[in-house]
Amino acid sequence: MHFPNFNPVIFQIGPFALRWYALAYVVAILLGWRYVVAMVRNQKLWTHRPPTATALEIDDLILWLTLGIIVGGRLGHVFFYTPWLIWKDPVEILKTWHGGMSFHGGAIGVFLAGLAFARFKKIDALRLGDLIVAAEPIGGFFVRIANFINGELWGRPTSLPWGMVFPDPDAGGVPRHPSQLYEAALEGIVLFCVLRWATHRKHWLNRRGVVLGLFLAGYGVVRISLENVREPDVYMPHFPLGLTMGMMLSVPMVLLGAWLIWRGLKEPLPPALAEEEAHLAGDAEAAAKAP
Repeated sequence: MHFPNFNPVIFQIGPFALRWYALAYVVAILLGWRYVVAMVRNQKLWTHRPPTATALEIDDLILWLTLGIIVGGRLGHVFFYTPWLIWKDPVEILKTWHGGMSFHGGAIGVFLAGLAFARFKKIDALRLGDLIVAAEPIGGFFVRIANFINGELWGRPTSLPWGMVFPDPDAGGVPRHPSQLYEAALEGIVLFCVLRWATHRKHWLNRRGVVLGLFLAGYGVVRISLENVREPDVYMPHFPLGLTMGMMLSVPMVLLGAWLIWRGLKEPLPPALAEEEAHLAGDAEAAAKAP
């Protein structure tokens, strides 16, 4: 199969160009925001604890997280994958339109932004993390689709029928795994369904840190597995035992996630909320909006 002739630029007016990659981030943030707002307003999800935050607080949180994603993702790419830019071409670090964002860097940026917001608003940081990660696979899906449209981050050579020949000269003109689509399916759709099961069927938003741990462990396992079919960046060194940078950054996620799941499921639940208490947060928010 030959790679479709996608144009990474949707349209351009003078110096301004709207790219699929940028649009993916915008759409992911907007959809993730509305999804989290819908969860905090869904009283059926909060059986033993009141909602972590109000919809108004989630509105405020989005700016913090957006900055965390952009700054953390870019700096993560520099520190983890292209550290020579720091001393050879530091101005290039600011040119995000040239590409180069790291998931793990973005995750660290979101963690720091969420932690700062939780302390500022006096919100339980673990419970806020549960809310944030429940929407993350939405972003994972759209960004990986944008990676595919850009013809970047392709996989290793393969003889499978769906192997795709990418036009980038570095791809060597041989069929390769469309690993971006694998990641969109597993990091996006499958992981979203797992977290949706945890939040809406198991009601684990009432257990501190369990949804966060499930995301960390789930993403880490998927990323480690897919690194076996994803071509490492050409400028990365050869690590021992066939390891890649993505694998090594994901192992701590799996360990931390497993610990958070164990800790959260072991922690006793508070008594079930009375029906009046379950409506308290929604009533307070409605009163705040009233003229």
